Amino acid sequence: MRKKIIAGNWKMNKTFSEAEDFFNEITDNIESLDLNAVDVIVCPPAVYLELASDFAQESKLAIGAQNCSDKDFGAYTGEISAPMLDSMNLQYCIIGHSERRQYFGESNTSVNAKIIALLKYDITPIVCIGESLQQRENGDTEKIILSQLEGAFTNIDFSKEIVIAYEPIWAIGTGKTATPQQAQDIHKLIRDWLKDKYGHEVAEATHILYGGSMKPENVEELLLQEDIDGGLIGGASLDSSKFSSMIKSAVKL
Repeated sequence: MRKKIIAGNWKMNKTFSEAEDFFNEITDNIESLDLNAVDVIVCPPAVYLELASDFAQESKLAIGAQNCSDKDFGAYTGEISAPMLDSMNLQYCIIGHSERRQYFGESNTSVNAKIIALLKYDITPIVCIGESLQQRENGDTEKIILSQLEGAFTNIDFSKEIVIAYEPIWAIGTGKTATPQQAQDIHKLIRDWLKDKYGHEVAEATHILYGGSMKPENVEELLLQEDIDGGLIGGASLDSSKFSSMIKSAVKL
């Protein structure tokens, strides 16, 4: 049975002192929890990765970055590379988030290159895919999802751990959420694609997270779906009480 994953994506939020307060609170809140069946990941802004890593060493947290370059080193001002993340012993990195695609022009091709870069250093990519409201209303959801999967995973063999996050763009930060059944339908589509492409063993082992306005009020009904293995959580992950509540819900299930 796959473990649940509760991952927080802070995006561009929190000052240093706010980040420090959050980690103090969250480590206290989850210290007594049995997390054998749940992995907890926090992905803060890059400037807080060292702070986060220090807390992780003394807690049950794993730390991830929000993005990385597909280049290892070089004259790429402002970029962060996979070997840099590896040198900090980071375990995860989010790739291809809808905001990266929308605001920074990332494509399936660039996402693919970043997956390759991360896997070379044994960092687990959390690969985001999802459709816009217009695409869903046009009936193109399945076509878009399958196209993103094919593009992002070109020449990727899944011999190392990869996490996929389904993020309906229309449900990110809007207060809207896909119904549990809507989310499950797409998660099953993704798992069926994995099965067709890579076989039953890979499909059953791969974690697929839901990333569209998951919060304490809906976390349980979403996690009860057969193919939803956790959440990539935005706004609710900024509040240590809400994030802790969602972790506790995952543990209870």
